[in-house]
Amino acid sequence: MNLTEWARVQGVNPHTAYRWFREGTLPVPARRVGPRTILVNTDANSSPSVTGGVGLYARVSSHDQKADLECQTARLSAWAVKAAHRVVRIESEIASGMNGGRAKAKRLLADPKVTCVVVEHKDRLGRMNVELVETALSATGRRLVVLEDGEVEDDLVRDMVEVLTSFCARLYGRRSAKNRAAKTLQAAAGVD
Repeated sequence: MNLTEWARVQGVNPHTAYRWFREGTLPVPARRVGPRTILVNTDANSSPSVTGGVGLYARVSSHDQKADLECQTARLSAWAVKAAHRVVRIESEIASGMNGGRAKAKRLLADPKVTCVVVEHKDRLGRMNVELVETALSATGRRLVVLEDGEVEDDLVRDMVEVLTSFCARLYGRRSAKNRAAKTLQAAAGVD
């Protein structure tokens, strides 16, 4: 089914659906097949309106950032309301991004009603290898939406930041890893 037909069936303006497609926030899988044609996957298993909806995930690293956690959750909820998405689960937790044993993140990812996982920044889901989670989600007909992808686009620089974050986490403790990695990068850039 093309995007315009899908939008009308869902009760959404076609311009809004196209904007969601461009922004990567369309709640169903879609692909461009021509200069003006976008096809939407209408399988019953992939449509959030039939089987579920979006799951919002917020995370901070330490207890002194609890106020930021509440603000992050509020921003995610406001986005979902504005985009007219059906929210089926909201999870927020205080835990390190280097720790893979986060119970609330696991619960959100395991919920079959969640067809689209929404995070504010990619590093809220995890410090490293978020692409693996994204691939696993897409293999089951689900997807990951990152609202603010203001991260480094250069693959080499991103990989270096991930390696430095990992090393700093082991050397200095998990809480201060990101700050120490940033300081190390700044120091390295100034040495030239």
